[in-house]
Amino acid sequence: MRWILLAAVLVAAAILGVGLFAPTGRDSAEPGPPFANSMPPAALPTSMTPRFGSPRTETCVDAPRFAAAAARNAQDIDSLAFAPFRRPETGWRTYAPHIAVEIGSSCAWDSTGFANALAGWQQANGLPPSGVLDVATFDVMQVRWHLKRPFVILNRAIGCPPGPPQDALAVADPREVYGGDPVQARADALAALRRMVADARAQDPAIARDRQALLIFSGYRSPEENDVRCLIPGSCDNVSRAPCSAHRTGLAFDLVVGAAPGGRVDSTENFNRLAQSQTPAYRWMVRNAHRYGFVNYVFEPWHWEWSPPEQRGATRA
Repeated sequence: MRWILLAAVLVAAAILGVGLFAPTGRDSAEPGPPFANSMPPAALPTSMTPRFGSPRTETCVDAPRFAAAAARNAQDIDSLAFAPFRRPETGWRTYAPHIAVEIGSSCAWDSTGFANALAGWQQANGLPPSGVLDVATFDVMQVRWHLKRPFVILNRAIGCPPGPPQDALAVADPREVYGGDPVQARADALAALRRMVADARAQDPAIARDRQALLIFSGYRSPEENDVRCLIPGSCDNVSRAPCSAHRTGLAFDLVVGAAPGGRVDSTENFNRLAQSQTPAYRWMVRNAHRYGFVNYVFEPWHWEWSPPEQRGATRA
């Protein structure tokens, strides 16, 4: 649809011209194992294979010219000072699963192979091919991740969307819900979520063993509920919470992906998000959710949005 394509172009220009989107915040187990020095191979299209090196296979230890870059990445993953969502953070380890998928690498983040793949991605995106994950590189990745969310594109182009008609909503089974509150969502989005969760549990024994993994703790919220939440002065400041929530569409879900000791499933504290980014549920989602039409809001590991067929053209513009 022409207006959706135009919307995508307008949003891309707005992001690149005025900066990045702010987090929506809490629109909105046991912590997972420590982040290993490798990630399971992801099924990636040919277009995402590293520009440097073999187009068919990836060698993680045979790129000596990127030894210095690998050493820098090994240091910066826990020490890089930046504020990608208007809040200071140290290190990019929380975002490592998304970064690995973005550059098409299954190598350890501190390997020359990872740096090699990153250099290829940088070159393809108009950046110096240093192989180092720096702030400028992350900024470009962040724009790309935001533009995969049709809700962001439509919200920026046409304003806050209305809620779906009541007859388009379905109620989740209590066994699918974390906590006691009933959860609604658009029926087609809920069906897609059920397919994805069933496959995740079938494919990963660690997810299957965790009875809380990928349960829903928030779904549809009416526009009225959204507005009431914003009546508290300063509450909807685009940092802690967005004035227009994706949950009002009936297409957004908050899913349990774990929590740090002392954290909550919806806590945006840096230590909690870091723990969540390393759980089997989250890492499976990062690698596979797009196959079911789901896109992550990267600042919140638990927040996933479904892209109905009529909106998917916007993310390909």
